[in-house]
Amino acid sequence: MPHSAPPVSSTTVQNAVDHALTPSLTPRDPWVWCLAIPALFALLASIRLTTPSAPFFDEVHYLPAARQFLSMWEGYSSAHVNREHPLLGKELIALGIYMFGDNPLGWRIMPLIAGTVTIGAAMRALWQTSYDRFAVIAFGVLLTTGFHLFVHARIAMLDIFMAAFLALAAWQFATAIREPERGRLRLALTGIAIGCALGAKWNAVPLAMAFGLTFFAARLSAGRRRLLMSRRGIPVPGISLAEAFLWLGVVPLMVYAITFVPGYWLGTAFNASPLAENGMIGLHVEMLDLQRQVLAPHTYQSTWPQWVTNTRGIWYHYEFSDGAQRGVLLIGNPVTMLLGLPALAWCLVIGVYRGDWTKIAVVVGYGASLGLWLIAPKPVQFYYHYMMPSMFLLAALAVSLSDLYRSGRRTIAYGVLGISAVMFAVFFNILTAAPLAGPMSFSDWTWIAGWR
Repeated sequence: MPHSAPPVSSTTVQNAVDHALTPSLTPRDPWVWCLAIPALFALLASIRLTTPSAPFFDEVHYLPAARQFLSMWEGYSSAHVNREHPLLGKELIALGIYMFGDNPLGWRIMPLIAGTVTIGAAMRALWQTSYDRFAVIAFGVLLTTGFHLFVHARIAMLDIFMAAFLALAAWQFATAIREPERGRLRLALTGIAIGCALGAKWNAVPLAMAFGLTFFAARLSAGRRRLLMSRRGIPVPGISLAEAFLWLGVVPLMVYAITFVPGYWLGTAFNASPLAENGMIGLHVEMLDLQRQVLAPHTYQSTWPQWVTNTRGIWYHYEFSDGAQRGVLLIGNPVTMLLGLPALAWCLVIGVYRGDWTKIAVVVGYGASLGLWLIAPKPVQFYYHYMMPSMFLLAALAVSLSDLYRSGRRTIAYGVLGISAVMFAVFFNILTAAPLAGPMSFSDWTWIAGWR
């Protein structure tokens, strides 16, 4: 006779049900969202990418500098222009022109790619830091609809390249901490990305320093007796402080120096380039002097309190062009730029109280990136300098919304994301240089005087 199956007790059934209903300690990786949201961003940002068809705003400075690299390869030489900034961002713009021609698509394709990379890398960085699925998805939505990245992914300026490399560095650094078995490779990639961020724009300096300082502070807190050479303890077991200095200090400087190699061939046909003539130190003295120069007051200059309160924007473009009245306005999303401020306060208080390093990290990142402009020897400043702080602000908002979501206030969490998307739709026409009704159309969006 066949053996009968053993009876299944009610306890066994209950344990199986409990196991099925108990959420995993590690949420499911939202990697699909980390691909889908950047892809949507790229699709939206590509709408009217080639409009205006003429250079606008600071493209008039960076496009001639980019063309200089192309003329250099063709055997021509001219005076070194736009000397006050490092070379990598202009080299990348030149790459776009080389691939797609000296036209609006060639000018702006690399910024579009950089903006897309920024969204994806920033989402991955938050995932590796927090393992918070809702926060990661919310962060992607907030970045996409937050205006700053969107506008700068559509114009040939340097800031978007700096943002992309800093986001990549944050992703790799967070992964090194989360997966120390591959920590050495991840720290090496972090160092390369830091060097590229510095090579794009000097504004990256405070955040570039943050990675090494974070490693040092964490290892110091571990109380290791052989501080420099011990491989034990946080943040990346298996990596000594001395080795971390190599990856996070030496490698970035080496990569940064490499980005200047083409500069040895810049210059006039009869005079040596400033880099070949004066060397790296001499060139950097000149760059620093140019950064410190006192500029004439500008219509759109602003101060950091105006950035924080989102009360002073910049019209990158507003004129009759390409057959219609068009405009491009840089402000922050009117909803999320303000909601992010109490979210930062929440992250600071709860982060310190609970020892939540994700919340502490976004507050420190915001403070470091904004703090630069409180002490920077640059007399005339603009709202686009707030792009990096705004990314940390939106990260704080994302993790705060996740707290609301987990506490059962899901309507509020989803509602904020929905309103952010609605504001993005309302302003879409003047984020993408769409045809407007007439010369006074700007008044439809200048809700406060500082946006005029």
